[in-house]
Amino acid sequence: MRRLLVLAAWLLAGPAAAQVPVLKAEVLRRLPAPEARQGVAVDARHLYAIDNSVIGKYDKAAGRRVAEWTGDRGRFPHINSCEAVGAELVCASSNYPATPMTSSVEVFDARRMVHVRTVALGQQVGSLTWVVRHQGFWWAAFANYDARGGEPGRDHRHTQLVKFDDQWRRTEAWSFPETVLARFRPMSSSGGGFGSDGLLYVTGHDHPELYVLRLPVGGSTLEHLATIELPIEGQAIAFDRARPGVLFGISRSTRELVEVRLPKVQ
Repeated sequence: MRRLLVLAAWLLAGPAAAQVPVLKAEVLRRLPAPEARQGVAVDARHLYAIDNSVIGKYDKAAGRRVAEWTGDRGRFPHINSCEAVGAELVCASSNYPATPMTSSVEVFDARRMVHVRTVALGQQVGSLTWVVRHQGFWWAAFANYDARGGEPGRDHRHTQLVKFDDQWRRTEAWSFPETVLARFRPMSSSGGGFGSDGLLYVTGHDHPELYVLRLPVGGSTLEHLATIELPIEGQAIAFDRARPGVLFGISRSTRELVEVRLPKVQ
């Protein structure tokens, strides 16, 4: 009977799910950070722990906090993630869990830790959870949810990756594959970024996993290449550009920034 149940589960998951390899990351370091609730960003010298309307700045080598930005919760209710782009932190922000969903890109001076400007995106195809710079474009994830924070007629399956130009005009968009959407359920994608290998690495909201994706040659659904196990419980991630293959995430349960080395994906 047990063999029959295993076989039935495999058939229901489908051949695509069975063929996706599962790899493991190597944990390099853990750093305490009380703001580690939404995500992390990293530049050459600092780490940035993100918690809704608070961003803590940490010395990357020593792990000590050196500065902090605190915003008005009414204006910045839910900063989801940030990415270091030059001398700035470019952050994805939304009104989650309020509806209708509205989103904005909030930009900070990373040296002075002050807010400098806003790109108001308004109502889009979901709630903006992460935005990154890659190959001269902005790439953003718009989340949809099954329950709290969701809107009628849409659920986690409506989550999209959208490509914008420098004027924030939508140029292309992709859906996520079923093997990844099943792991998002009932929430959505909380973090993402492109590795030095050109592949897209994405997290969900809770699972200690990283999904490695590739833009399709044809069609509009991303290709799921591998899943990487790592102790970061979803949420926003950041690649350390000074060290290819090294990524930072967070552990919300322990309020830590977690540094890992990723395996190579064939």
